[in-house]
Amino acid sequence: MTTNSGHQGAHGIGQEVEQLNNQAQAAELMQGKNKVDQEIIAAANEHSSELEEIIERETT
Repeated sequence: MTTNSGHQGAHGIGQEVEQLNNQAQAAELMQGKNKVDQEIIAAANEHSSELEEIIERETT
């Protein structure tokens, strides 16, 4: 049961990261991309990849 609730929590975090990425992309379309935006997007994607690896290890 703990694994399931942990997985649900991790999945929720993944959804939040995806939403932030969507918001950053929308802002980029409206304002254009600047260096800070690029760094934030890169960091969010890196963090998301790390979360996916953790989730994969915990569910197998």
